[in-house]
Amino acid sequence: MYFNWFALFLHEENEMKYMDTSKKAFASKLLAIHAIKLQPNDPFTWASGWKSPFYCDNRKALSYPELRNYVKIELVHNVLKYFPEAEVVAGVATGAIAQGALVADELNLPFVYVRSKAKDHGMGNLIEGEFKSGSKIVVIEDLISTGGSSLKAVEAIRQAGGDVVGMVASYTYGFPIAKQAFEEAGVKLVTLTDYEHVVEQALETGYIAKEDTILLHEWRKDPANWKK
Repeated sequence: MYFNWFALFLHEENEMKYMDTSKKAFASKLLAIHAIKLQPNDPFTWASGWKSPFYCDNRKALSYPELRNYVKIELVHNVLKYFPEAEVVAGVATGAIAQGALVADELNLPFVYVRSKAKDHGMGNLIEGEFKSGSKIVVIEDLISTGGSSLKAVEAIRQAGGDVVGMVASYTYGFPIAKQAFEEAGVKLVTLTDYEHVVEQALETGYIAKEDTILLHEWRKDPANWKK
């Protein structure tokens, strides 16, 4: 008996093709509802303070029932595929509360969400909802930029006794600083789509022009210090 390396190769190749097709499909759907905005002459200011000519607001998907259901199913698919051991679903406030609740409902699992900071009144909760210490928790996020707020939520769950098995997000810019932060935190990240696929689809559909991609790529090389 021997290990069939060729079969493994074909499986991995097919898996990569599926992932690429899936990421392109979601990117196209985001572009169709104008969830992607490009403003090179009037850059957006992110919470991190970075200036950006590019903004992804995939939360707009919540306003479109068919797309909302598509996102829910894709998130669920990735949870089942990569984190089947999950016992609790956690959403990151505020962007991923709705998505997280939809996923938890579909999987019939308990749901909690993590605030950006503890309430300054009442019980002063940082985490809304309950889970048992040691529970295996998958975190749902809407968007990853620097990764700071997402990993802050992970740390809050860990401090409360939860065992974070991983995170599934709708979109990531794929910045090296975020990749490093997730690696250092020991958190596996899976996303429905990303910067590369969105820009590729935007160019193919005429949503952006070739010169726009040059500007975007320059920005992405060093977003913290980018200036128009």
